[in-house]
Amino acid sequence: MLFHGKDIRDGSGLLAQYHARVGMVFQQFNLFNNMTALANCVIGQMKVLGRNRTQSEENALRYLDKVGMGPYIDAKPKQLSGGQKQRVAIARALAMDPEVLLFDEPTSALDPETVGEVLAVMQDLAGGGLTMLVVTHEMAFARDVAHRVVFMDGGVIVEDDTPEVIFTRPAMERTREFLARVLQ
Repeated sequence: MLFHGKDIRDGSGLLAQYHARVGMVFQQFNLFNNMTALANCVIGQMKVLGRNRTQSEENALRYLDKVGMGPYIDAKPKQLSGGQKQRVAIARALAMDPEVLLFDEPTSALDPETVGEVLAVMQDLAGGGLTMLVVTHEMAFARDVAHRVVFMDGGVIVEDDTPEVIFTRPAMERTREFLARVLQ
């Protein structure tokens, strides 16, 4: 796996740099249940980036506000809805100041009412210029927000193009079949 053109598995310490510069938002939130929303957003900054508590808290508060979770800084995960947990997870990833943010099906564990909250936050981030790689089944979101869409089937890339091409004139039959089913 390459990061800035260098193999991160070569034992040179690049893997730690990669982890510090690439953020991840998981399907199942992966929040620490015994910590508040604020603490969840602070711990990584202190442990991985070496920031002091004051810097980490200021940064965490900025991102919790950005994703609409400022009023919930003292809440623990069990007190939050799925959409709120996912927004805390996004704030936690953003607080690490990543170059790239990876999202693995960020709405799959959410009820339909909270999907929109999370997608709105992600759309705002994309509008702000953050580079994001998003694995999703939310086709309308991919069509409206992405600069590039890669359609995969069985772990293999079937088609890779602009959203306009993928959604209006896909080249591959497999892509056409999938879109016909999900965009009805």
